[in-house]
Amino acid sequence: MRYIGAHVSASGGVENAPANAAAIGARAFALFTKNQRRWQAKPLTTANIDGFRAACERHGFGPDQVLPHDSYLINLGHPDPDALLRSREAFIDEMARCAQLGLNRLNFHPGSHLRQVSESQCLRTIAESINLALEATQGVMAVIENTAGQGSNLGHRFEQLAEIIDQVEDKSRVGVCLDTCHTFAAGYDLRTPEACEATFSEFDRTVGLGYLQGMHLNGSKSPLGSRVDRHHSLDQGEMGTAVFDYLMNHPATEAIPMVLETIDSARWAEEIRWLYSLERS
Repeated sequence: MRYIGAHVSASGGVENAPANAAAIGARAFALFTKNQRRWQAKPLTTANIDGFRAACERHGFGPDQVLPHDSYLINLGHPDPDALLRSREAFIDEMARCAQLGLNRLNFHPGSHLRQVSESQCLRTIAESINLALEATQGVMAVIENTAGQGSNLGHRFEQLAEIIDQVEDKSRVGVCLDTCHTFAAGYDLRTPEACEATFSEFDRTVGLGYLQGMHLNGSKSPLGSRVDRHHSLDQGEMGTAVFDYLMNHPATEAIPMVLETIDSARWAEEIRWLYSLERS
């Protein structure tokens, strides 16, 4: 079974997110477990935790159908030691929040070298950050999201993802979330079935499809190889729709959360229905 959904609001408490997902016909969802633009957050209360778990059960969402996202402030490759420590502490806290909620994944952007250290040094620091977080927590997988490569962000090349994973000690607790917009903007063509096959074959050779633990489904306002992260609706923009037909019929997309982050939330229910209509088996 394929799990399609969207990144829904957790306004008023994380316990509200499952109902927001169910309301649009989702079988998966993403959420922030805290305010994504602030360092500090109140601990989850017993009411938050019990309410979230009960709502997930009520609406039929298991742990494999939820892909929480960490704070945008976190940079696990930060070249400044104090800023790196702050990011690592915040990331461990986010992993712990996921565990409290009974979730088994945390999606995150790998990090940025800020043009102060080499790419290889930054990738090594990211891997060290992941190792520290895995040592400090249990049961939650660190799911690295590929990036568009905007600015000094790393993770836009499959080789960079592989270099991080190679240095993670517990490979059973690391995975990848591929964002279609980011993949396309980073220079991997997804405009035809043949291009999709070539791109996913390259991912499999370089990283391994076994590491694919989630997807973000987005159109792209930006052209191929632009390294500019601008999401669009699925049927609009520069990428076209061949990739979504490809993904809805690829064996690697079974039983992982596939989450819309498209720009018009009013269309999410329509986009989810359309994606499911593409399944041929």
